Amino acid sequence: MNILTLIISFILTSVLLLGFIPYLKSLKFGQSIREEGPESHMSKSGTPTMGGLMIVVSIIITMFIISMFNTDISLNVEFWLLTLVLVGFGLLGFLDDFIKIGFKRNLGLTSLQKLIGQVVIAVIFYLIMKQYNLGTAVSIPGTNIEWELGWFYALLVIVMLVGASNAVNLTDGLDGLLAGTASIAFGAFAFIIATVQADGTMLVTFSMAIVGALLGFLIFNVHPAKIFMGDTGSLALGAVIAAIAILSHLEILLVIIGGVFVIETLSVIIQVISFKSTGKRVFRMSPIHHHFELGGWSEWRVVTTFWFVGLFFAFIGIIIEVIL
Repeated sequence: MNILTLIISFILTSVLLLGFIPYLKSLKFGQSIREEGPESHMSKSGTPTMGGLMIVVSIIITMFIISMFNTDISLNVEFWLLTLVLVGFGLLGFLDDFIKIGFKRNLGLTSLQKLIGQVVIAVIFYLIMKQYNLGTAVSIPGTNIEWELGWFYALLVIVMLVGASNAVNLTDGLDGLLAGTASIAFGAFAFIIATVQADGTMLVTFSMAIVGALLGFLIFNVHPAKIFMGDTGSLALGAVIAAIAILSHLEILLVIIGGVFVIETLSVIIQVISFKSTGKRVFRMSPIHHHFELGGWSEWRVVTTFWFVGLFFAFIGIIIEVIL
């Protein structure tokens, strides 16, 4: 059934994008490229964006289709929590993308506006979790040890949802980079949960629907990309992978499986701290994928290398949680 979920989502996303890309072109909803970015990216200006909208739509449709034909998949509280995050963060991203394109404002929503929206959704997520007693303990990877956090768990949920959303958003900078690394990460979580958690059917199915949607999107997003997912997709995907880690109580494992996203975020933090404190840059440009680009690597080489790094982190996560 999980393979069927992936196939349905893959086909839905592919078909939806076949019609959505020409529609966006007719509306002239093209990406504006920031002048401070790599010069080679200027040729991408005008490429349709907001493709993440079709990813979100196909995931939800897929889940409803699967629930209709498989009695083992009920639209329980986990489904609605994941949908809350997917749609909520996706809507924030959509507003950001729409403002950039519709109002010709390169920066879209302000950082504060996005942060407030993200925190509000994260708080609602936690309150629903608390209402349904979904637990406030964190599992230590590779062990049977659980660390009960009590009300501190609320802070962890907010930090994870907001942090992962923004980390994944930073990773979305090259053709196919995020779609590839995210599909690997979601696939790893699906495998681990299916292997070690008997009650994780919904989380596995939702993860596989996301993998299918990302692979369908990747057909149109590999270099040279015909469409970008925009913040609509990246903010939503980052929050959802954090939500899956939270609901499966594999919170710490997210740092390992999402290693690429962690590295991308750390590169930005290091760059900012270094430049503000010493006036010098550690990297040619951050996030770090641009550092390699400016070092002479082709875009495709950077993307495929990061895919392999993502596979490495996913493999490490699987070893820790499943094999050890």
